[in-house]
Amino acid sequence: MGNDRPKVLMVGPDRSVRGGVSGMVNNYFDAGLDRMLDLCYIGTMVDGSKCRKLQQAVKAYMRFLVKLPRYDIVHVNMASDSSYYRKALFVQTARIYHKKIVIHQHGGSFQEFYHQELSERGRRRARRVLSMGDAFLVLGTEWKKFFGPLIGEERITVLPNAVRIPKKTEKQYGTHRILFLGRLCKAKGIGELFGAVRQLREKYPGVHLYLAGVWEEEELAGQMRMPEGCVTETGWIGGEQKQRYLQECDIFVLPSYFEGQPVSVLEAMANGCGIVASRVGDIPDMIVDGKTGFLCRPRDTDSLREKLDRLLADPALCRTLGENARRKAEEEFSIESNIEQLLKIYRGLVGGG
Repeated sequence: MGNDRPKVLMVGPDRSVRGGVSGMVNNYFDAGLDRMLDLCYIGTMVDGSKCRKLQQAVKAYMRFLVKLPRYDIVHVNMASDSSYYRKALFVQTARIYHKKIVIHQHGGSFQEFYHQELSERGRRRARRVLSMGDAFLVLGTEWKKFFGPLIGEERITVLPNAVRIPKKTEKQYGTHRILFLGRLCKAKGIGELFGAVRQLREKYPGVHLYLAGVWEEEELAGQMRMPEGCVTETGWIGGEQKQRYLQECDIFVLPSYFEGQPVSVLEAMANGCGIVASRVGDIPDMIVDGKTGFLCRPRDTDSLREKLDRLLADPALCRTLGENARRKAEEEFSIESNIEQLLKIYRGLVGGG
């Protein structure tokens, strides 16, 4: 281990997957993490049918077995549900090979999964698997509180998600353009969002909602009705197209029922949007209510409408919150500081033998 460049085998969803974890992984690659260490990334899950997902999982595990001997550290990006079951196999295999293990927990619904989906035996196994991590990374303070009693708080490091901070441009406020980025499904609060915007349309005829995502529930898509000309569905967007919408929309909304620490909120902060998001997961670590955005109650159309109304009614307030949010993103959520902390964790593991 004389080489100063840590040798890291990282696993997680394929980089093509539409979701927050793959978005964070892509942020690492865009910022050059792969040039700072000996990094191999293996995608364990792809979008598509169950058969396609199973094929990818088997192929990923076989590749993992081939690559594993030459790497010192295994970094496992884990969420809940099927992600947990898949990644448990990788964690246990890495332990058999006596590798240093980093478990990076991203799942916004892991608490519900642990208490409601797992049996007592399953919970014991989960605690055993999670305790195999030489480093256990969570996205924010709320998750440290949850996982602390399970594996020991002293073993947990808070490593927030991060984004590249774009060059500052002059943003126009008062345009009444509302942006949603993410999966279009019930758990993201789409029903409440449509209800709130439908009511706000009566007060603000020019309000326009941009939905940047794909429908995951066809039945829900069929139920959603809005006045003509009120909604634009862009489909899933990324890169320059996503950046353009983040710059042109003055308000960003994410009324989810649960979250980890959504990258989309960080992107909205970095672009100076006035933000309304649910008080769930680690969103309160990002959005200080009334200072860097507004927090609303999940599953509550009236709470969401009220907070959106305040931004629509007061462009100066929207600007103030947006500028405060950008400063907070610069100070606490830049990809450069995240990578610096991650490299320190890696070096601590290999340095400790």
